[in-house]
Amino acid sequence: MKQNKVFSLLGIAMRGRNLVSGEFQTLDAVKKGSAMLVIIAEDASENTRKLFTDKCTYYQVPVYRYGTKEELGRAIGKDLRSSVGVCNAGLADAVIRQLSAEGRT
Repeated sequence: MKQNKVFSLLGIAMRGRNLVSGEFQTLDAVKKGSAMLVIIAEDASENTRKLFTDKCTYYQVPVYRYGTKEELGRAIGKDLRSSVGVCNAGLADAVIRQLSAEGRT
């Protein structure tokens, strides 16, 4: 696997306890206002995608699709993860900048 800046930043967020993962924790963080950014795996189910897109739009949290469940999980040292939430403004901004640099919107 090539060195990926986005996944590296997610790993840093995880180690700093600034990241939640899994559907329930991520949704909870969005509702509580602690999630500054949500990333959904490209291979997440249509239902998962719609759920997070709708919730993040409502709560005005940026949401991106990036990587596979396996890659997201590996980046944070866990099993498959279809969603992660970054709960640190600085790290969220860094990830968003990196996603923009890669041409993601």
